[in-house]
Amino acid sequence: MKKLNQVLNWKLAAIAVGVLALAGGGVWWYTQKQASSDVQYRTSKIERGNLQASVSASGAVNPVTQVSVGTQVSGQIKELYVDFNSEVKAGQLIALIDPETFEYRVRSAQADLDSTRAQVLTAQANVASSIAQVSRAKLDLTEAQRDLERQQTLVDKLFVTQSVADKARALVGNLGESVKVAEAQMAVTHAQVKSAQASVAQRESSLAQARIDLARTKITSPVNGIVIKRSIEKGQTVAASLSSPELFVIAQNLQDMQVDASIDESDVGKIRTGQKATFTVDAFAGQTFEGEVRQVRKAAQNVANVVTYTAVIGFSNNGGRLLPGMTANVRVITEARENVLKVANAALRMKIAGIEPAPLPAATPPAGTSGDARGWAWLSEAVAQQGPGAAGGGGGMAAQRERLVAELELSAEQQTKLDAISAELRPKFMAMRDMSEDERPAAREKVTAEMRQKIMAMLTAEQKPKYQQLIAAQQQARAAGTANPPAAANSASAPSMPKAAAGGSTAANSAKNATNTIAPKETNTPATGQKQGEKPSSTASASATAAPAMDAGAGGGNPATQFRNLMVAQLALTPAQIEKVDAIYADARPKMMTLRELPPEERGKARERITAEIRAQLRDQMTPEQQPKFDALVAASANRQVTRGKIYLMGADGKPKAYNVRLGITDGSSTELIVTPNSPDAAELVVGAAVIVGTVNTGATAGSSGSSSARPAGAAGPRMPF
Repeated sequence: MKKLNQVLNWKLAAIAVGVLALAGGGVWWYTQKQASSDVQYRTSKIERGNLQASVSASGAVNPVTQVSVGTQVSGQIKELYVDFNSEVKAGQLIALIDPETFEYRVRSAQADLDSTRAQVLTAQANVASSIAQVSRAKLDLTEAQRDLERQQTLVDKLFVTQSVADKARALVGNLGESVKVAEAQMAVTHAQVKSAQASVAQRESSLAQARIDLARTKITSPVNGIVIKRSIEKGQTVAASLSSPELFVIAQNLQDMQVDASIDESDVGKIRTGQKATFTVDAFAGQTFEGEVRQVRKAAQNVANVVTYTAVIGFSNNGGRLLPGMTANVRVITEARENVLKVANAALRMKIAGIEPAPLPAATPPAGTSGDARGWAWLSEAVAQQGPGAAGGGGGMAAQRERLVAELELSAEQQTKLDAISAELRPKFMAMRDMSEDERPAAREKVTAEMRQKIMAMLTAEQKPKYQQLIAAQQQARAAGTANPPAAANSASAPSMPKAAAGGSTAANSAKNATNTIAPKETNTPATGQKQGEKPSSTASASATAAPAMDAGAGGGNPATQFRNLMVAQLALTPAQIEKVDAIYADARPKMMTLRELPPEERGKARERITAEIRAQLRDQMTPEQQPKFDALVAASANRQVTRGKIYLMGADGKPKAYNVRLGITDGSSTELIVTPNSPDAAELVVGAAVIVGTVNTGATAGSSGSSSARPAGAAGPRMPF
């Protein structure tokens, strides 16, 4: 029995182990099935269009000029002549303070003035009396002196005694003192006259003050405008003591108004005078009003440790629909780009674990080639591809080599010969850099013809017609002014040219090198693959004057081209001004070339110096009306910020592929995607490319997605049956 129980226990244990193994296998199978299911990605398209970066703020609608009308005298309001919304003219009587008290003050001051004027007359009469007394005293003194002389003569003749003469002499002395007393009295009367006259002036001032106070009882409008506030009623007593009480508020002009917007300190650096702005008000839902920044006030407002600055947005209030005090939601356009690549912001927030951008191409030639394939990349820097190239198309020499390989189906041996031709011609192209402008075109044509001849010699009989078609298509494109001929024009069987090879225009490159001072933060992205600080090519130098014409009217191309087109469009340059601006671009190129001869530590200061000269020359070509707009364009270009990011595109195999990208401005939903023509990813980062913005895991709840991070397949786990 005991042995039977042991057997049963072993059997039960084996069954239990089997059940657990089956359950574990089922779980493992279900998990692997879920893990093997692909993640479904939500995608968006790379688009081309316009972008506007903006700063949002709130503020209040106010008249440009509003005057608070007060009173300088105290009293009771006797009459009111205006009310709310009354239109008034400057000097118009709008209120009256009871003038009775002030009228009595005027009368009292007038009486005091009359009294002091009478005192002046009395003092003047006293002066006349004192003058007469002085004259009488002088006459008596003269008569006494003559009598003294007669008495002295009689004494000398012994007709009279000496005592008589002494009396006469004493009389003369007494009368002399009397004259002095009379003169002193006369001075006193003159002083009394001046005192009385000063009193008259004082009383006149008191009378004038009383009359002014009386006039101030009449409250008049200081400006033409509309009464938007009335703070008093008839019969109310107003007291003007330390501050003037506010009686009315008059808006001078409700047709020209402004929004006083509070800008956060983190955004105030982006706001400049002249920028366009839009705003909305709750009273007119769905309507957008336009204005421009007229002033950024430097006085900071600190409320609860939040620092803001006031930006004044001026606008025309046609029809007077907007009223003072309305709350406005303001959007200031700080930067704008036209016809640029843009990608949804959700794509920039994506993070797919385990997928990273491909490393930069190695310095060795690609698989299946021999020789120095990178020599063609160097050649694009030396020649800049304005003249007829080996491939007969636009773009850099490296791109042209790839086109020859693809469209002519070159063998490995032919590719080796092609690279040998590149190495052989390299010194000749380098020699062009030291030639004069007049010698370069002929030398370039000669070397180009030699290159074509050598390439033609290595081709097969089937390849030669295709190569001739490429050259003919390129020449036709040049005659038509097109940088790159369409692929269909090359040959019926040739594949289309990669877009990476279609963007390297010499004209755009020369404009950029000549005007990198206008957009200094973009100088690290030359349009033709030319390295920063390297000596420009001869062809690019020769075509500098044509550079600004590239991409006219569009925001695409390099920053220098964009800036030139912005000047033409926004400043309304005349043909004569455009010609002068293009000449400045051409003259600037040799100056920028000299920077490569300087030590790296000195290039920054030298570049800034040349920058200032170029800006000054451009500004001198502008009219006084254009100069403020030019300054704003320069400031906007100098402040342009370029950031780095990562996006994921759906590859041809249906799997995501990561790309490191350069980003410009954003409008909150889309961000500018900066792709230079010589970029390795230029062929993939094009309009219509599918960029990943989110994921939907297979087996997950319908509609679920993630925009900030993509979960690997099976990350959600299996749905267990219990």
